[in-house]
Amino acid sequence: MQAGSIRKVLIFSLSFTATVIAHAQGDSAGASLTEVVVTAQRMGNNPLWVPYAIGKIDSQYLHQYGPRTTAEALQGVKGVFVQKTNHGGGSAFIRGLTGNQTLILVDGIRLNNATFRYGPNQYLNTIDPYLINSIEVAKGTGSVQYGSDALGGVIHVLTADPRFSENQKHWSGGVILRGMTGGMEKTARGTIGYSSKRAAFTGGLTYRNFGDLIGGDSTGKQTPSGYTEWAFNTKAKFALRNNMELTLSQQYLEQTNVPVYHKIVLENFEINEFVKQQRGLQYAKLDIRGRHPLFNKVELIASYQQSGEERGSLKRGSVLYRKERDEVNTTGLTANMQSVLSQGWKANTGVELYHDKVRSFRSDINRQNNLSKPSRGLYPDGAAYGNYSLYSLHHFKLNNWIADAGLRFNSFSISLRDSALGPIKLHPSALVWNASLMYVFRQHHFYATYSTGYRAPNIDDLGSLGVVDFRFEVPSANLEPEKSGNAEVGYKFKTDKLRGDVAFYRMNLRDLITRVKGNEIRSGYPVYSKTNIEHAIIKGLEAEVVWKPVRSVELAANGTYTYGQNTSKQEPLRRIPPLHGRFTGTLRADGWFAIVELLAAGKQHRLATGDKEDNRIPIGGTPGWWVLNAYGGYELNCLKLSAGLQNGFNQDYRTHGSGINGVGRSAWIAAAVSL
Repeated sequence: MQAGSIRKVLIFSLSFTATVIAHAQGDSAGASLTEVVVTAQRMGNNPLWVPYAIGKIDSQYLHQYGPRTTAEALQGVKGVFVQKTNHGGGSAFIRGLTGNQTLILVDGIRLNNATFRYGPNQYLNTIDPYLINSIEVAKGTGSVQYGSDALGGVIHVLTADPRFSENQKHWSGGVILRGMTGGMEKTARGTIGYSSKRAAFTGGLTYRNFGDLIGGDSTGKQTPSGYTEWAFNTKAKFALRNNMELTLSQQYLEQTNVPVYHKIVLENFEINEFVKQQRGLQYAKLDIRGRHPLFNKVELIASYQQSGEERGSLKRGSVLYRKERDEVNTTGLTANMQSVLSQGWKANTGVELYHDKVRSFRSDINRQNNLSKPSRGLYPDGAAYGNYSLYSLHHFKLNNWIADAGLRFNSFSISLRDSALGPIKLHPSALVWNASLMYVFRQHHFYATYSTGYRAPNIDDLGSLGVVDFRFEVPSANLEPEKSGNAEVGYKFKTDKLRGDVAFYRMNLRDLITRVKGNEIRSGYPVYSKTNIEHAIIKGLEAEVVWKPVRSVELAANGTYTYGQNTSKQEPLRRIPPLHGRFTGTLRADGWFAIVELLAAGKQHRLATGDKEDNRIPIGGTPGWWVLNAYGGYELNCLKLSAGLQNGFNQDYRTHGSGINGVGRSAWIAAAVSL
């Protein structure tokens, strides 16, 4: 699809929204939404009454669309663009930012750690999609609510909870089987559950085998790109008292032999893969419903998270196999107190403490004599990263007016020892705030908001030494936090048959940590170091409208436009997504559902110098594309059947910045049996 045609996606969405606004003036307000979101304000609220741009998908959405991975579940969500460096990766862009400039949470716990890198990463795919109850996306805000890294926004994955039984004790179980044409997927999952009045438990085991990804039209099989994955989880809830609940949870996921496809195809590697990618999370959460307005609800979370990333590479014609492994162990403690200070005044106040310990190893193994030569890892071994903060969020309601305001102070303790720079100790800090105002007139909600944000330098910024993407990085010292200011105005509405929203925003980015190219060449790559020298702006708009002419039919359209400019270099900002959007039509009746989906993206030809040097981006930019998908399913008592047809016209396409093309014409089928 040509760029001019793609623009019609957004134009149609905006025109449709304007028409709907006019229609809504005379429509009844309808029943209030039962949907609740928690991320944007750290307390449950109807999304219509939240003065920020937000998005949400739930378990029904995941069942119907059947996304292969957690990252792919977000493709098509308004305001989110998903890039895939490899088949086992998936990095979501929010407001034109990704990687360590967006924050990922799992059940309120930070997934981001001290080694998250700038640009796309694969860590969202370390969350098993079969655990998920919902995913919430808060855009342009999050630093006050959750701390460092939320420049673009927050992706919050909420896992399913076991439920107490009202009457007798009850055991349950289930099996999920899923397969895809061309041998591209074989998935099996088993679950078990128990519930009683005072205790509930759920657990599951998932095994997945992904074959090489088959692209559209002339692309064919992209070899090597397949990999294997397994995961398990447990979650238990206990009603300790009538006002107190304890949750214990454990998650683990491991991917093995995930090829970095573009490295092998374009950079003369015989082997370049994530030999093993692991993430484990254990946490205990205590929820207390207080009897005093000041302590209306108290939440305490103690967590321990382990991540491991082992990489292997071998150049063609070389006998030296490079093996690298990085490990990060994170201890966390958070306390959040909700208060009802008056009839129209609620507040959240809390403290968050996280501490990362980094281990990093590297060795070169001679495949002829099997001799191993150890050397410094990608990061300084033994580096430590402390992240400590206090925050207070306040929510006001007076007649037709709603206001939000918050403040967070964050300090860091960073220590590492580098062979070139010697011992480094940094103690950066940041004070950020946000404020918003919403006016409600019947079913119309108008809002304006301003949020400041920051991202403190991490171990990846300070201590990287080695090949990253298509460059060689060397350590840097004395880095300061990146900073942002995001202004946004928007409108939301809901009637019996129509709902929608539109948001306009402008973000100013200051003191960006950027790589600066030197004159040296190491291992065949140009050498880069990092420094706080760049400033940029990102602005754009997003719109969505959903129409239900009758109970069983739903039509939806959304569009997102993002413009980024590096004002320091007077050139486009790197990795800005193109104009993109989605149309869907859904039919539901008597246990059946059928969905038609059109995903589209325009050409991205506004390229930064770094984009032009990126071998994942074609010369002149990434072409525009459109993909037609269809989904359907049937539910009967304990059996759920679902299926999908992807890329029905077998379009050959690539999402901007990806290292592998999208899937061609293919189909999947899944069956879930519950006992």
